[in-house]
Amino acid sequence: MQTNLASDELLSQSAGISLDVRPTTWRPAVNPWLIAVTVSLAAFMEVLDISIANVALPHIAGNLGASNDQSTWVLTSYLVANAIILPLTGWLVSLFGRKRFFLSCMAIFTVSSLFCGIAPSLTFLLFFRVLQGAGGGGLQPMAQAILADSFPPEKRGVAFSIYGITAVCAPAIGPTLGGWLTDTASWRWIFLINLPVGLVAMALVFRLVQDPPYLVRRKRSEIKLDYIGFSLLALGVGALQIMLDKGQEDDWFGSQFITALAITAALCLTILVLYEWWHKDPIVDVRLFKNANFATANMMMFMVGAGSFATTVLMPQFLQTLMGYTAQSAGMVLSASAVLLLIELPLVGRLIGKFQSRYLIAFGWITLSVGMYISTQKLDLLMSYSDATWLRIGQYVPLGFIFVPATTAAYRGIAEDKSSAVAGLVNFTRNIGSSVGTSIVTTMIVRRSQFHQARLVSNTHWGNPKFRDAVNGLVGQLVHSGVSPHEAQRQALGRIYGRVQAQAAALAYVDVFWVLGIAAVVMFFLSFILKKNDPHAGRGPVSAH
Repeated sequence: MQTNLASDELLSQSAGISLDVRPTTWRPAVNPWLIAVTVSLAAFMEVLDISIANVALPHIAGNLGASNDQSTWVLTSYLVANAIILPLTGWLVSLFGRKRFFLSCMAIFTVSSLFCGIAPSLTFLLFFRVLQGAGGGGLQPMAQAILADSFPPEKRGVAFSIYGITAVCAPAIGPTLGGWLTDTASWRWIFLINLPVGLVAMALVFRLVQDPPYLVRRKRSEIKLDYIGFSLLALGVGALQIMLDKGQEDDWFGSQFITALAITAALCLTILVLYEWWHKDPIVDVRLFKNANFATANMMMFMVGAGSFATTVLMPQFLQTLMGYTAQSAGMVLSASAVLLLIELPLVGRLIGKFQSRYLIAFGWITLSVGMYISTQKLDLLMSYSDATWLRIGQYVPLGFIFVPATTAAYRGIAEDKSSAVAGLVNFTRNIGSSVGTSIVTTMIVRRSQFHQARLVSNTHWGNPKFRDAVNGLVGQLVHSGVSPHEAQRQALGRIYGRVQAQAAALAYVDVFWVLGIAAVVMFFLSFILKKNDPHAGRGPVSAH
């Protein structure tokens, strides 16, 4: 039987076709659901750490004697190291073995979290944030790859729904948990909380997880470090991540630093793709993108990252800066949608066994576009807490119908020994999408606020009777309360200007939701690029490369 399988693989490779031949005899020795919970716990810890530190930056800056601008490097340093490791995971697994690599990443992440929590200075903190990001970079893709191998194809959708809980819900929970820990204890606990979770997860992984037989087929002597590929990857991805994170802060291409980063990223990543495409043993297997399903699924995951993180940034920012919500109250608005996703994702995993992936993905995108349209109509400065919660649900819950089917589709038609590389690239594209989406929406908020403010200010002049009436009405109220006429007029003009700024910012948020809604409609049509698959078989048809 093994000889026939090997012959089929050789014939398919010589014909340039992947038959997706997978040995079905190997299964983990323990219950795969125990493995799913264990590896998802490790991934949840890492995804949570990306968003949990956001709300603590002012506290970190004040405690360590740094400026607010300097404290943002706490986020950037982590994201850069994380982004560099993600696409390397497939190659690193072939070098160390999956279980050993997974445990090493968990150990590095956990120990680095401890040192971040006791950091006496910003320099010390940044150094261990880089190590923490490097260790965390392997946790998401390894969890996903282990799930792919631990479950048969027909049950993979349900397994990925558990992983989806970590990848989609953790960013929504992070700001709330980070704010609570910072307010009730100290910012140091956003890192120290990883210590007990990491130790428990490491013990469980060591006990439960096994490497499938195919992972030990390559000898160490056969693997050589691709120095050129690694250098291009580190420079290109590092420059791209810093550019996305610091672009708005430095006025994008008005800054020579950002321009230099953009040129570096474009050159290095272009050369990396061309070089790795023809390399015999690539450090990043870019040839996987020859598979149409894989390429399309990655595009979907890129947009999932962009949409999920964009709205996760937008809603709390709107509620806190324009409506006076506390960080905890704004976080509770996000948490409601996360709770619904906990229920939704397992149901979507079961639907994958009944409907084609592309239909579920298309339903998710069109529902998301409707949610974004409703946001453009209902978002205003007078909306209630319940209205904000329902808007957030409409913006976030549809992503569950996209995340799980798109993740499953990425593995369809790919040889089993490529599962670690698939997981690394899928998570890399989603994380880069998160950075791109966040950068775009924060830039749009600033630029569109300026645009709308200029238009609104054009109506605030004494020749406008409505403006005169508004000023005179406020002046009368202030004088009646005991303010002098001169001071009353000054305060009245200041309050009206404040209202103009708030209205301009609210209109900018509406513009951003329009853009996100249009993008969702475009992705709805692109969903049908995915090839048909037999839901009951759990895998797609033969795919030509």
